[in-house]
Amino acid sequence: METIALRMYGKMDLRLEKFGLPDIKEDEILANIISDTSCPSTYKEIVQGAEHPRVPKDIDKNPVIVGHEMAGIILKVGEKWKDKYKEGQKFTIQPALLYEKGPVGVLSAPGYSYKYLGGLATRVIIPNEVMEQDCLLIYEGDTFYKASLVEPLSCVVGAVNAQYHTKENSYEHIMGIKPGGKAAILGGAGPMGLAFLSYLIYGPQNPGLLVITDIDDSKLQRAMRAFPLDKVKEKGIDIRFINPTKDRSYKEIKYDDIFVLYPNPKLVEEADSLLNRDGCLNFFAGPTDHNFTACVNFYKVHYDKHHFVATSGGNANDMKIALELIQKGIIDPSPMITHIGGLDVARDVLLNFPNIPGGKKLIYTHIKFPLSDIDDFERLSIEGPTELKDIYRDLYQIVKENNGWWCKEAEDYILNRGEKIDV
Repeated sequence: METIALRMYGKMDLRLEKFGLPDIKEDEILANIISDTSCPSTYKEIVQGAEHPRVPKDIDKNPVIVGHEMAGIILKVGEKWKDKYKEGQKFTIQPALLYEKGPVGVLSAPGYSYKYLGGLATRVIIPNEVMEQDCLLIYEGDTFYKASLVEPLSCVVGAVNAQYHTKENSYEHIMGIKPGGKAAILGGAGPMGLAFLSYLIYGPQNPGLLVITDIDDSKLQRAMRAFPLDKVKEKGIDIRFINPTKDRSYKEIKYDDIFVLYPNPKLVEEADSLLNRDGCLNFFAGPTDHNFTACVNFYKVHYDKHHFVATSGGNANDMKIALELIQKGIIDPSPMITHIGGLDVARDVLLNFPNIPGGKKLIYTHIKFPLSDIDDFERLSIEGPTELKDIYRDLYQIVKENNGWWCKEAEDYILNRGEKIDV
C-alpha cells in the first residue's frame, strides 16, 4: 500500500513524497491519518535535523515522517492487538513514548523518529511500542481536528500538574496551581495560551485571578472573543487581558502561579519579579538556543520559597485527561485553529513557520488546498482562485454561523469538497 508523506532528510530539508509501505507485522497497526496541526516543536525539529535528540542520526538515508499532533482512523489491526483495537476506530497518539526498547532509544517519538509514522502522511504504520506504552488513544468525538488538538492540550495539563506549592514548616509538595490563587500567563494569547485559558477556566484546577499578557492586540482580541468576560466570571474567575506595552497594572500584583509562554530572558526575569511568596514559575516555552539563560533572584528562592519548573509535553495520563475534556465538550479547542490547508502546503508551512501569523495551522492530509486564514474566507470568496471561490463562500457561511470558529460542519465540507492529493 502506498502513502504520501512529508519526510525530513536533514536540517530544513523536507520532501513530500509517495512511497510504499510494507505489510504490517502481527504487532503493528495500519492507519489513515486525516488531520495534523502545526506545532513550534516540529519547526525546532527541522531546524536541528539529526542534531535533535528525538531524531535518528541517519535521516539522510532513512528519512522520518514529521508531524505529531495527529488524528486518524484505524484501517487494519495486527493479530496481537485485535482484542483492544478495531478497524474503523478514530484515534490520536501521545508522541512522548519514553520507550527504552524502541528503535532509537528512550526519546523515540512519532513525528520525529519513525520511517513510517508521523502526522503529515496519508497512511502510516503504528509500531508495537506505541500500543505497549498505551499511547494509541481511541477518540470518540465527532471531529478529527479536535482529536489533533488533544496533544497540545495535554501539554498544558502536564504543565499545570507540574506546578507545586508547599506548607510552612513542611517539605511536602502540594502539586498543581494554588486553588483560587492568582495566576498569570505571560506572552500567552497565542494558540497554546488559549489552551491554557481553556484548561484553567474549565478544567479541574482554577485560579481566582487569571491575567493574560501579550503585545499583539489582535491575539488579545481573539482570546477575548473565545473567552468572554461575563462567561468566565460565571466560573468565579476574574480574568484580565493586558497588552504590557500599554497597561502596566499587572505588575502591581504578586502571583502564585506564572506560566512563561515565550522564550525571552527579560520575560523570565519579569516573571521572577512578580512571584508571590511560595510562588511557582513554569518556563513552558522551549528555546532553540542551547545557551538560553536568564537572571533570577536566588535570595527570594531561599527566603520567599520561589519555585521554578519546566515541562516539555505531557505524558499518557495528561493525554487521557485532555482527551476526556474534549470528547465530553467541557473544553472546545476550536479557537486554537486559525488556518486550514492540504498536505500539499505542509512543507511551506513548516519551513516558514515563524513568519506565518496566527494560531494552529490545520492540515488535512488527504486533500490539496491552499493555506487559508479562516478570517479571510469572505475576501477569498471574492478575490480567491476562481475554482475555489464557491468553497470559500460556503466555508465563510459555515464558520460565520459558528461564531467564526472552525467546526465539524466545516471539516465535513472541506473533506468532501477538497481536491484529493496525489503526488
